[in-house]
Amino acid sequence: MRLSIWGNYWQVCSTWRAASRSELLWQHLTHRVWTSRRRSPPSWRDEFVRLHRTAANFRARRYAYSHLLPSSPVALSCRRLTLSDHHLAAGFLNGSVCLFDLPAGQLLATYWPDPHIDRLGRFSRAISGIVLAEPDERLAFASQDGDVHVVSLNVAGSVRRAHVGNLMEDGTLVDFTGKGRWWVGLFAGVPGRSWHVWDAATEQLVYVGGTLTDPDAVLGWHMLIDLSSPAVGRVRIVEPGFVIGCTASSMEIVDLNDAGAMLIRLELPHGAVVDSVDACEDRVIAVDSRGLAMVHRLPALQEICRFSTLRRAEEQHELGEMSVCMNRDYAVVSSADRVRVWDATTGEYLYSFRERIGEALVVAAGERYVAAWATDTGLHLWDFGDM
Repeated sequence: MRLSIWGNYWQVCSTWRAASRSELLWQHLTHRVWTSRRRSPPSWRDEFVRLHRTAANFRARRYAYSHLLPSSPVALSCRRLTLSDHHLAAGFLNGSVCLFDLPAGQLLATYWPDPHIDRLGRFSRAISGIVLAEPDERLAFASQDGDVHVVSLNVAGSVRRAHVGNLMEDGTLVDFTGKGRWWVGLFAGVPGRSWHVWDAATEQLVYVGGTLTDPDAVLGWHMLIDLSSPAVGRVRIVEPGFVIGCTASSMEIVDLNDAGAMLIRLELPHGAVVDSVDACEDRVIAVDSRGLAMVHRLPALQEICRFSTLRRAEEQHELGEMSVCMNRDYAVVSSADRVRVWDATTGEYLYSFRERIGEALVVAAGERYVAAWATDTGLHLWDFGDM
């Protein structure tokens, strides 16, 4: 009997060992557990292990910290940060975009838009958004005047203007994002032209319309001369093919696969901190004027969790400046000179970063990296990869 049991044991183990070497199995597991369809290591098993270790590091506050750039004059203040597996891009008030290699943090290049004299307002060149499409080795960045520039990362000096903005016709480009086959811009200043959608492959404008930012038209124009006021709006693409836009008072969900058809429009009774709006995969996070963060699943806006972003010592004070980002599992909140992390599924508070960087204007999170720009201390990077 004992030999029979051991014989069955070794038979099962050898069967499992054979199955565990299947690339198809590990690809399926990676997609089911981590929803990832791309891999960096040589095999899908290695990719699964890499993602598992990175998520464990993120939860346990195990990271390597780097200070990439010091603080700079107001003209060089950072407006947007974008992360991918291999790059960090930072867009600045003067219209430039800096590209850094990851994980080394080395500055690879600085890109400038094409100069032209038809400017309206001192901040018309300020960066509104950056898109990193690594499979195509391409970077796209947009400025508040509506210009969109494209860079081939493997070709030196390849900056070209893919779209010429028209401030008088469209208003101010207050935010710009992209994912997969789409680029999306959120404009404010001209009624009925809030949404602009481009086909990222052809760089052609395929849809213009919407009224989300109509109540904020004056604020949109004001952004060209003064950026001290709260942000007008944020736009994020979520899977599969939906885009969410948010202002301080309203939220809209639009179907990109149905010619920009609006699915949901919500008036927000407690408002929203526009800089707190972010999305990852099919989930979106937003913080209201009370400091309450809510994570929802799109397109039905099913609530996943909620949590207060205020710690006890802050609850008696007015909600201050805040910037929020999220990845697949975690929400990262920068406020009151601290960067804090919550579980984006349960709402559990986990920890704060050890570094006190001051007031962060912009934060961005990927699966492995978190980046932040602080007014007084510059550009910071946290790496949760293999320690």
